[in-house]
Amino acid sequence: MPTAKSSSYHHGDLRRAILAAALDVIAAEGPGALSLRDLARRAGVSHAAPAHHFKDRTGLLTAIAAEGFALLADALAEAAELRERGVRYLRFGIQHPAHFQVMFQPDLLRTDDPTLLAARARAGAELRSGVAAVPESGRGDDARLAGIAAWSLAHGFTTLLLSENLRDPVDGRDPEDVFRSLTKLLFSDSQS
Repeated sequence: MPTAKSSSYHHGDLRRAILAAALDVIAAEGPGALSLRDLARRAGVSHAAPAHHFKDRTGLLTAIAAEGFALLADALAEAAELRERGVRYLRFGIQHPAHFQVMFQPDLLRTDDPTLLAARARAGAELRSGVAAVPESGRGDDARLAGIAAWSLAHGFTTLLLSENLRDPVDGRDPEDVFRSLTKLLFSDSQS
């Protein structure tokens, strides 16, 4: 009689089970600790079963990154205003730290994967549309540089927060409120 774990494969959700287990490992130990054999054991399937969905470890990490970029694009699309898109970026990183760890490490990924490329392009388009909504007087005449600045601020703050380098400056305050305050210090309200 199959166990609950092994029966999940027969119901067609092995891919999701492997992804979920991988995200748990990455969140706890980082992407370097990831092993398809260990993930198969956790899912209660043969050690070869994950390869049917991901081929190899790089394929699994690429799937995680693609999923992360799709989730990030959805999060960014929830806000029209650029400052709030930055808050959504931060919230995404806090809610999906394992995705965040993998998404920006191209040496771990198949960077030419079509699903990854499409998801990354969609997330980039969402960020650019937030920048485009800012009047030229608030962002300057180079929207591309303004986009890089916005991304750098949101990504840098999120990275520093997740790596616990902002423990003292945040000091128990809501990170989203701290981020909003930071953007107000750096930019006038007309540049939001």
